[in-house]
Amino acid sequence: MKVVIILGSKSDLEIGEKIRDKLKENFGIDSEIRVASAHKTPEKVLEIIKSYEKAVFVTVAGRSNALSGFVDANTPNPVIASPPISDKFAGMDILSSINMPSGVAPMLVLYEENAALAVAKIIALFDDNVRRKVEEYQRMKKEEVEKADEVVRNGDG
Repeated sequence: MKVVIILGSKSDLEIGEKIRDKLKENFGIDSEIRVASAHKTPEKVLEIIKSYEKAVFVTVAGRSNALSGFVDANTPNPVIASPPISDKFAGMDILSSINMPSGVAPMLVLYEENAALAVAKIIALFDDNVRRKVEEYQRMKKEEVEKADEVVRNGDG
């Protein structure tokens, strides 16, 4: 199963690269990064979608984030919207990723590490190796909390 990260513009590249890196580091999942805009190059977005028969798509686009809904409306495959949170609008531009019309359902997952985890959990349904890596990741996160509690409880932090 392919993972395709579609950026609305090159300015989203840093977030796309972080998602790609987290997918690889934490779960051993390769991904591809593409750039296409629902507003400026809708035909290119459709071309990208159609070139991946079985894929999980992650969309990264800010402001109006038309990309996530557009991709989701044009594929039966899972779409995870992971838009940047902007300080310009006090983060309220995120609402464009939440309020979708009927029949359009990209899953909103904020932050790069969480977007990578969401992708991995989808793939884990079909890949036991990825499933084991997700379970290990979750164990590691739980251990981090336990260790932090121990440090605080003992007055070491």
